[in-house]
Amino acid sequence: MHCIVTGGNVKVLAKAVHSLSRIGDELYVEPQEDGLALRSVNSSRSAYACFLFAPLFFSRYSITSGDNFRCKMAIKSVQSVFRSLTTLEKTVEKCHIDLDKQKDRLTFTLHCKHGLLKTHNLSFQDSESLQAVFDKDSYANVFRAQPRLLVDTVVHFPPSLDEVTVSVSDERMWVRNHVEEEAEASKAMLTELCLASDEFDHFAAQAHNSVTFCLKELRGLLVFAESTGLPVSMYLDEPGSPVVLSVTDSVLEGNFVLATLSDDPSLRKNSRNSKPAPPPPDDFMNDDMDSYLIAMDTSIAPGPSNTGPPPPSLSGDTRSKRPAAEAEEEETDDLDRLPNKKFRSLFFGSVLPPSSQLSTQPMTSQEVLASDSEEEN
Repeated sequence: MHCIVTGGNVKVLAKAVHSLSRIGDELYVEPQEDGLALRSVNSSRSAYACFLFAPLFFSRYSITSGDNFRCKMAIKSVQSVFRSLTTLEKTVEKCHIDLDKQKDRLTFTLHCKHGLLKTHNLSFQDSESLQAVFDKDSYANVFRAQPRLLVDTVVHFPPSLDEVTVSVSDERMWVRNHVEEEAEASKAMLTELCLASDEFDHFAAQAHNSVTFCLKELRGLLVFAESTGLPVSMYLDEPGSPVVLSVTDSVLEGNFVLATLSDDPSLRKNSRNSKPAPPPPDDFMNDDMDSYLIAMDTSIAPGPSNTGPPPPSLSGDTRSKRPAAEAEEEETDDLDRLPNKKFRSLFFGSVLPPSSQLSTQPMTSQEVLASDSEEEN
């Protein structure tokens, strides 16, 4: 593989790497006929992100035909190549990316002004393809907005906030901080913002749902979208279905797939436009050879408030995260090291054809236990 990135595209590539660093600790690199794919997934398999750079993004893009090469490396080592975005924009004229499979090295060479060369030789490991499967066309609610609108919205939430709840109606979207069910209403601080439909470039709400997902990954995508000026599309459905955040241009496409908290299936079955409820997550006797299901206590996302912090909308505290997406990574040692933490998510596990990039075809996959919180229950 040999790639050359020139001009302002060097900064775009650097921004993509920095955005992926908000997701996971490893960067998956996969050269393909339709472009260079950079992917990452968090340790709990509850958040996945991918950038696909088309061949036209590069001034030169060449790969060995029929070579299904894939590798992964520490994302911090790639960040060190593009450490200062301001310096890159002012001094770097082009970036060469070369793959040496004999030495297991991925080389980044920065050609700077005045003939200065900076070469970074990064070691990598072979890996299987990492791919999430989702169908954006199947989502009931689709929104598209300029990045500034969303940046101005999330700036009201503190950096320490883990999750936000997004609720939609025919003409409104509410974004507020997620309040734990066990928190006392009198002591909880609630921040809520209401966005009108005319503030969006596109606003299509067919189902009035509320979903709760992690804010950190959303911030990561907004950093990239704001720097490139690309509008952000949001696809969301019922609680438990993954939220898909997307940016698209003629030479690149970025997709972030985030797990959401799901309600107790027995309490969601009568909700508006609800789908058939999945099997209860507390069935520890389910010995299905094609899936692994472990239930953990989590919390619920209340709906939009009218006059202050709302009381919990469900009794009890049994909640789980449904699969946010399915991905291929046949490395069983990663699964053996999954942490035991508060929030749990069933995420990834499908085996996809190596040639697929951002497939929108639904697939049945193996479900794998994962976690996405820092504190034990």
